[in-house]
Amino acid sequence: MAEDVKKMATREAYGKTLVKLGETNKDLVVMDADLSGSTKTGEFKKVFPERFFNMGIAEQDMYGAAAGLALSGKVVCASTFAMFAAGRAFEIIRNSIGYTGANVKVCATHAGITVGEDGASHQTFEDIALMRTIPGMTVINPSDGVSAEKLIEKVVEMDGPAYVRLGRAAVPIVYGEDEDFEIGRAKTLREGSDVTIIATGIMVADALEAADILEGQGIEARIIDMHTIKPLDTEAIVKAAKETGAIVTAEEHSVIGGLGSAVCEVTAEECPVKVRMVGQLDTFGSSGKPDELKKEYHMTAADIVAAAESVLQK
Repeated sequence: MAEDVKKMATREAYGKTLVKLGETNKDLVVMDADLSGSTKTGEFKKVFPERFFNMGIAEQDMYGAAAGLALSGKVVCASTFAMFAAGRAFEIIRNSIGYTGANVKVCATHAGITVGEDGASHQTFEDIALMRTIPGMTVINPSDGVSAEKLIEKVVEMDGPAYVRLGRAAVPIVYGEDEDFEIGRAKTLREGSDVTIIATGIMVADALEAADILEGQGIEARIIDMHTIKPLDTEAIVKAAKETGAIVTAEEHSVIGGLGSAVCEVTAEECPVKVRMVGQLDTFGSSGKPDELKKEYHMTAADIVAAAESVLQK
């Protein structure tokens, strides 16, 4: 990826989008667990202090209170790091938000290996797996600043619980400002007939880079941005399986229970094909620079290329 490519962290887009939505949606309430500077909810606090609540380092309490506000008619975006949302507060999110169908948007930042120097205790690889098991929970994983803004707007418009996965590090802008998104409908970014690469989150940019490398080898790769993990676009997956006969999944998440597992659940029932998964293997992370960690844990464009070559050989 060229050094001059415009980059933006999805958490930055989240903060800006909250302010924009707050101007037109007077029922929007934002909550944070004492991390508003990092999650960027502090941007909303500056403009709408009367609709912002810092709940302190008490994530379970925050999501319980968020459920109460939502069931009273508010639209609530409640944020903390992904580890503390999906991990520490899972039971509250399941029972108080999921079970009741509360209109709470769990917007969790600092997910995945690119948390970097914060290390294994803060690098969340389990959140998508956990959240997609909750009945009725929509799960969104934007790939860049543009998709983050557009998808958060859609999530706030919809009624019901949602989990939005956001990152710490600045990542390449993939989409133009005029791009439109629909929850549950994947985006095909590049056509190809030899292999399909289904990516989510920050791995979409790596998938596009991998497609360029594969093209140089005479391999045409179809690239799909699966920004919605639940409800999953099964139609796009089945179509790709039938037309290309081989799939590679790419995610900054554990290969256990995440996008790769979700795709395999579909292909196993609808159109069995060979699948290779690129993502965090059954291991914890470690402290380091985000790009170095992606290499260390095999989540780069080169790893996607290797997976594509492997699945084609099979």
